[in-house]
Amino acid sequence: MCLSTAYRDSKNADNIIAKNITRITFDGDDVVLTDLMDDDFRVTGTLKLADLVNGYVIIDTEEVAA
Repeated sequence: MCLSTAYRDSKNADNIIAKNITRITFDGDDVVLTDLMDDDFRVTGTLKLADLVNGYVIIDTEEVAA
């Protein structure tokens, strides 16, 4: 079984959204990540990269204006 770690915008430890991702689905503008325990994590954005060999996913998210 291949599990992945999902990152927000770039592969950086500070940007981890979720670990042990088993499934990625889409719901409108949301990317829905499901982990090994069947917990869902929703992120508004687009899938930028899914590197399944190295076990990571990068999702581009919208910048929030300050």
